[in-house]
Amino acid sequence: MTTAYSDLRPDVDRILASIVYATMTTVDQRHRPRSRVLIPVWEVAGGAPLGWLATFPTPVKVAHLAANPHATFSYWSAAQDTVAFDTAATWVDDPETKRRVWRLYEQGSPRGVGYPPGRFWPAAEHESFGVLRLEPYRVQVLLGRDLAAGRPSRIWTPARAAVR
Repeated sequence: MTTAYSDLRPDVDRILASIVYATMTTVDQRHRPRSRVLIPVWEVAGGAPLGWLATFPTPVKVAHLAANPHATFSYWSAAQDTVAFDTAATWVDDPETKRRVWRLYEQGSPRGVGYPPGRFWPAAEHESFGVLRLEPYRVQVLLGRDLAAGRPSRIWTPARAAVR
């Protein structure tokens, strides 16, 4: 059974604002996972979550996503509150979108999460400023209190999940 994203959003917003950092996991061509800690920003578009990741397009990340565009972004708090976004990730080269994502990071995104990207890149147009569009096909939320009470996690999927 799936849950409407609007029902999950208050818990998602609270957890993301308290944790900030997500563990991003991709897999290589031999199906071995690789994780790294990053700060994506999330918004809601058409009632569904949509994420953006400002990141260096490292050879490992580029190769992993070229072979398999799926990435998971996992958040965990010491209170055992968790959110996991299973996504299809796509590199974005459109200058207007890159400038918009730059501003989202500067403004703290709609959820108050972000940072000044100028600490890492000279400008949104710089070749080392990579942007990934993160289209979730599954979001799972489990609160520590629900875990302790034996209640299952809540899961959102779009009406027609576009799993590539």
